[in-house]
Amino acid sequence: MAVAHRGCVVAGYLLLLLLAGCKARIHKLTLNNDTRFAVDLNNFGFYANGTLDVNLTSLRLPDQLVNYSMYPVGFSLSRSRVNGVLSYTAEETETCPLTLTKLTNNEPLILFLIDINTLSVNVRVMGDQDNILTAKPKAEVPKGQRKARDALDNPVNTPDGAKTSDKGVKNAAKPNSEVNQNEQDESVDQKKKDQTEEKPVLAVEAAKVEGKEFQLGKTNQLTLALDKINGSYYFNFHMVVGLLAEGLYSLKFHYCRNRLPGAKFPYSFTVELMEKNPGGYLSAAEIPLSRLYIGMAGVFFTAAMIWVYTLMKHRYSVFKIHWLMAALAFTKSTSLVFHSINYYFINTKGHQIEGLAVMYYITHLLKGALLFITLALIGTGWAFVKYILSDKEKKIFMIVIPLQVLANVAYIIIESTEEGSSEYYLWKEILFLVDLICCGAILFPVVWSIRHLQEASSTDGKAAMNLEKLKLFRHYYVMIVCYIYFTRIIAILLKVTMPFQWQWCYEFLVEVSTLIFFVLTGYKFRPASNNPYLQLPQDEEDVEMDEVVTESGALEGISKVKKTCNGRERQKESTL
Repeated sequence: MAVAHRGCVVAGYLLLLLLAGCKARIHKLTLNNDTRFAVDLNNFGFYANGTLDVNLTSLRLPDQLVNYSMYPVGFSLSRSRVNGVLSYTAEETETCPLTLTKLTNNEPLILFLIDINTLSVNVRVMGDQDNILTAKPKAEVPKGQRKARDALDNPVNTPDGAKTSDKGVKNAAKPNSEVNQNEQDESVDQKKKDQTEEKPVLAVEAAKVEGKEFQLGKTNQLTLALDKINGSYYFNFHMVVGLLAEGLYSLKFHYCRNRLPGAKFPYSFTVELMEKNPGGYLSAAEIPLSRLYIGMAGVFFTAAMIWVYTLMKHRYSVFKIHWLMAALAFTKSTSLVFHSINYYFINTKGHQIEGLAVMYYITHLLKGALLFITLALIGTGWAFVKYILSDKEKKIFMIVIPLQVLANVAYIIIESTEEGSSEYYLWKEILFLVDLICCGAILFPVVWSIRHLQEASSTDGKAAMNLEKLKLFRHYYVMIVCYIYFTRIIAILLKVTMPFQWQWCYEFLVEVSTLIFFVLTGYKFRPASNNPYLQLPQDEEDVEMDEVVTESGALEGISKVKKTCNGRERQKESTL
């Protein structure tokens, strides 16, 4: 068990470091030299009058000239009613969504095409829309001013071959005093500009977009302004979801040039997002979760108190593992309480309270470790009829406990990083794989115990008792398989097929199935004299104490004693 203690300490230290970058529902994502052709920024379920604020504070693209009509850069905002594959799954590997001119399915789509050559953002609206977009429109620049602006942006060649701006050419014709004064003024302006850039506009302030309102249901083509400062491009927009446009929205960034085979053109950007529903910062599927978790916490706490009462009532039949089961129930209840509080503050403030988030992650880690340790110990029969684990059983714990620590670290990283980061999906795959390995590993001790009882029922004189134990272990095996199958597969399938506002039912089904599994496990292995798992032989004749051991021979070399019913030693034989 020392491995579990060290693993929990390491995981707790890691989560303290990871929570520093957690932004919850007010998102800020910064990517440097990324080469992905598509970046999933966020998924959010909007009710009517929900708002989406997108603030692209910095975008840097490769210096190579490119035809942006053939390989566009920009954002796509798609809408779906379910949480399945939101849009363009079959075509996405071959065709860039930004190049679409008509819908390939019934999901409405809004495209924001960035054109750095004309400093504009072309908005293309497809499908049924009922949203209001507020943004800064593209202003028409007279030809004379356009040429002057281009002359300022593009350097000119001097006779000696050095490149200077026309501002430098003008300064060359002025006296040195005027040039020095201009340079001082420019340095002051540059310092002010640098101070402004050091404090980028927060996503919360993006709602104050000054621009024009556009009814997207009536407009299919828009041109917005794209600003440029020191080689970085930026723009923002504010969108209000209409009554007919409720759904699950998916915002993605696309750099279509990297779809070419072998293309790795790095780009960098910083984007800030803020999503809100009329009731707060939570998505439509997450709004009921705070009440759900606090309600289930009360149910688990009640079940834990009933279990403790049962242990106190049958204290002479209680083993250590019974108290471990009680600790698991209380830890589960505490974890749900902190989870509920965490969602409450996210809904009201838009971000987590770090101290409460740390407490939730600690209790979540302990709950996961206790769950798999308890299930494995019950499967081996530890503390009920034996206090020694075989070598095979010890190896199971040496595998399961570190994997559980890794799974909890992966969960913390997923919760603490933005969805668009490159590490997000890697840790998500690690979590899914490790969780399946742990679920499969805890089945092995149960299978070994079933095999041993099958052999024992045919070799000794207590076939009836062993068959009762065998029946109990088979029920326990079926319970574990059903619990894993339902919470890891069935509930996920239901989640991706439910309407977006009912996807909280996934969490409800998981919690209810966990409660049922805990209750059935406690009932099957309750401390009672008539429990077949805990029964001792009651025969008047000479009987041999049943030793539940595995095939590994962990108890090899230990002698056992045959006794009469009155406790006198009658015969001693070696088991060597």
